Amino acid sequence: MRFVFVMDPMQRVLPDKDTSFALQRAALKRGHQLLHAELRDLFAKDGDVFARVRGLTVQNTAPFFEYGAESDVRLGEVDAIFIRKDPPFDSEYLYATLLLERARGKTLIVNDPRGLRDANEKLYPLHFSRHMPKTLVATDRERILSFVDEVGGDAVIKPLHGAGGAGVLLLARRDQNARSIIETLTREGAVAAMVQEYLPAVRQGDKRVLLLDGEVLGGINRVPRSDDLRSNIHVGGRVEPCEVTAQERAVVADIAPRLRADGLYFVGLDFIGGKLTEVNVTSPTGIQELSAHQGRDVSEDVIAWVEKHGTSLAAGTKETLRS
Repeated sequence: MRFVFVMDPMQRVLPDKDTSFALQRAALKRGHQLLHAELRDLFAKDGDVFARVRGLTVQNTAPFFEYGAESDVRLGEVDAIFIRKDPPFDSEYLYATLLLERARGKTLIVNDPRGLRDANEKLYPLHFSRHMPKTLVATDRERILSFVDEVGGDAVIKPLHGAGGAGVLLLARRDQNARSIIETLTREGAVAAMVQEYLPAVRQGDKRVLLLDGEVLGGINRVPRSDDLRSNIHVGGRVEPCEVTAQERAVVADIAPRLRADGLYFVGLDFIGGKLTEVNVTSPTGIQELSAHQGRDVSEDVIAWVEKHGTSLAAGTKETLRS
């Protein structure tokens, strides 16, 4: 099968951490052909979408990747497309999802471009607010300060477009910087920010639960440094093995039908103290750490699922892309 990875340049990939690299390695192991494209390589002609791609091989030792020959491919004719471009979700990302619309229904796309547009990783969880900590999304400084008072004087504020912990700050009512923090993140009331009650359980970890087609692959616990609020691996969070609790599995079962309906097949849910904080859909990470804890390559589960459903779609069946 031919798989196109639409993502950042391979030079930015961390072979021992990146989920994209693990998926590529598993696909090669299972005998598939890898093609690499950046957002700028997508183009439309006569109403169809194409990409200028490079052949790709990866391996565990340096040099970790090698590009092959370049060619133009009609994306509707490949077997699967992995959209793995890292955030931010900017105008170029938006245009890419609109171009990839032209391949919908012709090939399997993980994750669906419409789903990516609809599922801002901070705002999408509002569909499931019953599982979230107390949350406010607003631009007004006084409204935000009032909310911080309501939740006991401590909250976390974050930009709606951020990723990897960027811009996530503790918002304490007693802090003389509180007003300045709000003004900075809202650009003096011009853009909305998300504010959530501070959950002390974050000191015990921020759990990432990976899902495939609404089913749990497993979880990892990311524990923040003692001198940092954030637990993201990117900023120094320590990764520990963990179990997905019955409470968390109940949340997954509740939201899985909506994820499937939106074409969000490979997803990372973030939990703190059992509360859902984010739904990561653009390029969820953590599969290498999960594989290390489980003692097997979980990436192969993803590729096996793509093999099955990509083949079904290509054969023109009416299968609804469910296990």
